[in-house]
Amino acid sequence: MSEKANFERAELLIGTDAMRRMNAARVILLGVGGVGSWCAESLIRSGVRHLTLVDSDCVSETNINRQLPATTLTVGEAKVNVLKKRLLEINPEAEITAIQEMYNAYTSASFHLESYDYILDAIDSLEEKTHLIRTATQTDAVFFSSMGAALKMDPSRIRMAEFWKIQGCPLAAALRRKLKKGQLPGKKFVCVFSDEVLDNRGALPDAVISSSGWDARKARINGTLAYITAIFGFTLSSLVIRDIYTSVNTK
Repeated sequence: MSEKANFERAELLIGTDAMRRMNAARVILLGVGGVGSWCAESLIRSGVRHLTLVDSDCVSETNINRQLPATTLTVGEAKVNVLKKRLLEINPEAEITAIQEMYNAYTSASFHLESYDYILDAIDSLEEKTHLIRTATQTDAVFFSSMGAALKMDPSRIRMAEFWKIQGCPLAAALRRKLKKGQLPGKKFVCVFSDEVLDNRGALPDAVISSSGWDARKARINGTLAYITAIFGFTLSSLVIRDIYTSVNTK
């Protein structure tokens, strides 16, 4: 089986030079849940060979409705390890680094963000997301971020915008308030977001919270659907792919 044959349709569209750049790009993806897992899949299927996956969580039953690594057979396993195995089945030549660790102010330096070409944010926690934005935008890497994908059903309202121009997204608004209280981002960056905000209509049993591996630092549990998280993830990956394509074809 030829790696070149596997990706010939992608190369046919973006060109040989862009594919070479894709193969060489070093990408780190922080958060491989509902958004991040689909982003990782798209990156590898598009020709990215060097990908670092960062997430401390294990698969839980409540992940099955929307996260790529989550099945009834993978419950309890580390998400990064399940995803790494799948991605290597897509491209055995890829260099996938799986780090089962939480990104935060204390661990940030260990990830050596400055060594990557692209830093992708799919983190849920407001505190860690704020720290990552501040840190990543101080590097030379290209930084892209995903806002929240919960409480949404309309895929036509998913779009991209520069962070300070996002309207209608509660998470972006909360991040802006938090960032203004301290160090501002070192540069502008583009985000995936949706201005749709629905209400939860179902009740979440207490038993689900106690057994799901839910992170208590998150303000609440919100309803989420697979096609929305997947579109967010695919759109996040498209920012990398199109940036590489543009950088090669505008010279």
